[in-house]
Amino acid sequence: MKRILLFTFSLFTTLHCFGFWGFYAHKKINRLAVFSLPLEMIGFYKENIASITENAVNPDKRRYAVKGEAEKHYIDADIYGDSAIYTLPRYWDDAVEMFGEDSLRKYGIAPWNVHFVKTKLTQAFKDKNTTAILRLSADLGHYIGDINVPLHTTVNYNGQLTGQEGIHGFWESRIPELLAEDFDLFVGKAEYIPNTQIAAWEAVIRAHEALDSVLLFEEQLSREFSDDKKYSFEERGSINTKVYSRPFTIAYNSLLDGQVERQMKHSIKMIADFWYTAWVDAGQPELTPLLNQKIPADPWKKSPPENNVKARDHGF
Repeated sequence: MKRILLFTFSLFTTLHCFGFWGFYAHKKINRLAVFSLPLEMIGFYKENIASITENAVNPDKRRYAVKGEAEKHYIDADIYGDSAIYTLPRYWDDAVEMFGEDSLRKYGIAPWNVHFVKTKLTQAFKDKNTTAILRLSADLGHYIGDINVPLHTTVNYNGQLTGQEGIHGFWESRIPELLAEDFDLFVGKAEYIPNTQIAAWEAVIRAHEALDSVLLFEEQLSREFSDDKKYSFEERGSINTKVYSRPFTIAYNSLLDGQVERQMKHSIKMIADFWYTAWVDAGQPELTPLLNQKIPADPWKKSPPENNVKARDHGF
């Protein structure tokens, strides 16, 4: 009977696959970051808040279609050694000299990429290029959100090395979808960051230091819940979808003691700080003249997928 049930279980369900931070969380994080901006910026960003919110997920859409995109979302810090995250070169040129660009890209370039995108955003402000400002602001928010996710800092990114497949989407998508409306996500006003490259690494380190609890508590809780209690089914469109159950999700979030909420808050504050810093570094240009201009559709949306593009999957 158990074998029949397991067969039925796998035959008539589709396993739910989440993206990095999940579309819901990325959009919410980008949107809330707008409200931390100073008066000189908030008018422009609020006028375009729908664009910045909706386009928060564009980098995830591109990672399956655009070569060179996938590695911008993560860094497998532990591939370099157990404590390598504290000693890896903080600056791109130094890292390339030590490891070579191909090796770096193979294991992810997330913290360096965050700094690169911030630099591009500064130039967009200098050029008063509305389209670039909004596109890069949305992208930067996405990448900053990613480096605040513990599972973006490890080769065991989906628990595939520890028999915990699906934990990536569970942590960054299922928990926010079920519980984020009750999170306190107020983060205060944006502040200037003297060194954005170092700030990106500090975020990666903080996220990586939380990794042990992410894996340990899920393993511990899985011993206490049978599979029929750990998982449930929800209608998503016309598909009966396997998801982590509400009781299991609530119990896991409780064991994590608000970790997901904290990392969302770190993301929101950091995004606002980086936007503000890019604007200050550009000379604090007047944004009011740009208010009537809108960002066009993401130019990558209609691009055909490239061949041999490799991207990580984080579903079950």
